[in-house]
Amino acid sequence: MFESRSGILLIGGLGFFLFAFLSNALVPILLYRDLPEKTVEELADNQNLIYQFEDLSIRYPEQFKKYYGEPNKENLAEALQVGHDVYVAEGCWHCHSQYVRPVSNESVRWGKVASSDEYQNRLNRPVMWGTRRVGPDLSREGGRRGNDWHAVHFFDPSSLSPNSPMPKYPWLYDDNNPSKPNKRGIAMITYVQWLGSWLEQYPLYEDYVPVEKQMQDPLE
Repeated sequence: MFESRSGILLIGGLGFFLFAFLSNALVPILLYRDLPEKTVEELADNQNLIYQFEDLSIRYPEQFKKYYGEPNKENLAEALQVGHDVYVAEGCWHCHSQYVRPVSNESVRWGKVASSDEYQNRLNRPVMWGTRRVGPDLSREGGRRGNDWHAVHFFDPSSLSPNSPMPKYPWLYDDNNPSKPNKRGIAMITYVQWLGSWLEQYPLYEDYVPVEKQMQDPLE
């Protein structure tokens, strides 16, 4: 059998499977087994994300005050966890991957190729590499669009992206109003803005402006 063409193909197939398992599963485990897994609280200590969270508190002051109080790191960590849980529960990871692969020029479309260390944190449990790509990869989505854009997009995706197959999420808002994101709505926006916020090329503002200064000179 093993001297026949089918036997050679069988052995070759098993060999390639073993090689793929070792290179894509076992090697990364050995490389990062001693790397501490970051907690949500540690992930909240992120200047890019803090800016986004404070911006939400300014754009939706009544809603933000109602559900999160002040835009501090403790409440940011809570919003991140809630946003992650809603993202998983709504099945967003079925249509949106969070892994830029080193093939087919994906880095041209989505940004820097993903590295294993990016997934060593609580917000990437489970790892959401996606099962298909009906929508764009989101691993570099943070900072690319403003919070208002995301608020409208979650409420009615087709109003911003014509012919989008993405469903509406009116339950993320009070009074069915896109200007009134509720606790889950604010959390979802925060979670999406977190994606890629740890990268140097996060497309946000070079000069961070504290919330106190923003209140004196509000965003237009």
